Amino acid sequence: MEKDLLELQTLIDVHFEHRKKEEEELIGLKDRIERRRAERAEQQRFRAEKERERQTRLAEERHRKEEEEAKKRAEDDAKKKKVLSNMGAHFGGYLAKAEQRRGKRQTGREIKKKTLLERRKPINIESMREDGLKDKAKEMWEWIYQLESEKFDLMEQMRHQKYEINVLLNRICHAQKFKKGAGKGKVGGRWK
Repeated sequence: MEKDLLELQTLIDVHFEHRKKEEEELIGLKDRIERRRAERAEQQRFRAEKERERQTRLAEERHRKEEEEAKKRAEDDAKKKKVLSNMGAHFGGYLAKAEQRRGKRQTGREIKKKTLLERRKPINIESMREDGLKDKAKEMWEWIYQLESEKFDLMEQMRHQKYEINVLLNRICHAQKFKKGAGKGKVGGRWK
């Protein structure tokens, strides 16, 4: 009986020692997991910071290049103006027309840029949670849906107008066939 009791006591001691070692290993494993998580979070934060710095650097460089190009264009335009004004007074009309055409093109580009900047809103999703992201995605989907419906309406309106133009041109041609004396001029143009 004492032998069994002694054997049982040794088994219990071995079991508790084994269990204590397993708990220590488990605690060590949890500590390693937490350290690794912290390291990974630090690495991700560092990468995000580096990416932000890179993006700002690229934006600054792009802005600088655009400014240089604009300055270069302005200098070239000034040189052309000077050369053309030196060539004589009879080039004044040509110069005015060229400047007018270039001005229209630039304003068109500027209008397009302004419109795109108004429509394209920056999206800051880094600090959003899942429900915020879902709301933002829903909002963007509704916006795209609205734009697509407007595009469809405008395409349908354009198609209908083209059809009406063709019908009216056919009527004009038909009326000119039966008109006496007139109708020698050709009707048409860019809509035909």
